[in-house]
Amino acid sequence: MKSLKRYFPVFVMPTLVAFLIAFAVPFVLGLFLSFTEFRTVSDAQFVGFLNYLKIFTQDATFLNSLWFTVKFAVVSVITINFFAFIFALLLTRDVAGTKVFRTVFFMPNLIGGIVLGYIWQLIINGVLFRFGYSITSDATYGFWGLIILMNWQMIGYMMIIYIAGLSNIPTDIIEASKVDGAGWFTTLFKITIPSCMPSITRCLFLTITNSFKLFDQNLALTAGAPGGRTRMVALDIYETFYGRIGFEGIGQAKSVIFFLIVAAVSLTQLILTRRKEVEI
Repeated sequence: MKSLKRYFPVFVMPTLVAFLIAFAVPFVLGLFLSFTEFRTVSDAQFVGFLNYLKIFTQDATFLNSLWFTVKFAVVSVITINFFAFIFALLLTRDVAGTKVFRTVFFMPNLIGGIVLGYIWQLIINGVLFRFGYSITSDATYGFWGLIILMNWQMIGYMMIIYIAGLSNIPTDIIEASKVDGAGWFTTLFKITIPSCMPSITRCLFLTITNSFKLFDQNLALTAGAPGGRTRMVALDIYETFYGRIGFEGIGQAKSVIFFLIVAAVSLTQLILTRRKEVEI
């Protein structure tokens, strides 16, 4: 055991170096640049909190995109987890062909976001064109188009996690509840769901973070149209940083604010749901 501890730094070093290069150093540099005006890293000039003030006083796009992102995240997290859990319940029964259905439901998660966005743009526009509309005609169409796309992509992935949680529930508990006269709903809410809290914690975390940082699907499906009303925060940061000359510092400040919001929401969710795991 002592010999293994002696080589511990050797095994940790590659991961630690990768973490520093890919995350820690860029994060610290990005945090510094959010307090500067710059075109390149070498010509950054410190301006204090001016970039943050401009976000809330001179740039309405961030708050609009943040509100749209929050609405999208709430609806997508609820729908994805609801349908994924329902499908997991159905596909854990002893029915022929369940493995085939699991594979089919999981496959959309393997397709890239840009490709999915263009595929669903064609499908949705094919339906809306019959009525003289397109997905960019109204923000409502873009909103529900993104919801449908996100559900189609993520339900299968979350379903697999829920299936793993359901499979770990001891059959003795289920059988004992049936002997005691518990109905299907009682068993579901008193035994099945509480026993699946670890899976629920993971699925909620994944869907919340993925919904907030959605970018490529948003870019391909609506690109923020019409008039930026379906622009999510990640796309707004990208367009501010790369599409508006002189706004690089503001774009960097937006990314810092966005990181803090997502971190706060996801950590709060982890704390609340893990408390439920302890109570089981």
